[in-house]
Amino acid sequence: MAPELQTPVPSPCINVCKMVPATGLCEGCMRTIDEIRAWRNASEDEKRAIWADIRRRQAALSGE
Repeated sequence: MAPELQTPVPSPCINVCKMVPATGLCEGCMRTIDEIRAWRNASEDEKRAIWADIRRRQAALSGE
């Protein structure tokens, strides 16, 4: 099952924590620093919205 469909929504962190200055995204999880900071206190719906943003970023980078 896709992580964004699970409850509780799991973190996208894969322990590759390196911010890429050119994109403003973490190299490992593709979140912004604001999304990373907000994750702990985010609601399940907010976490799903972050996952949706990650999926869009992944698609854009892969040329889909």
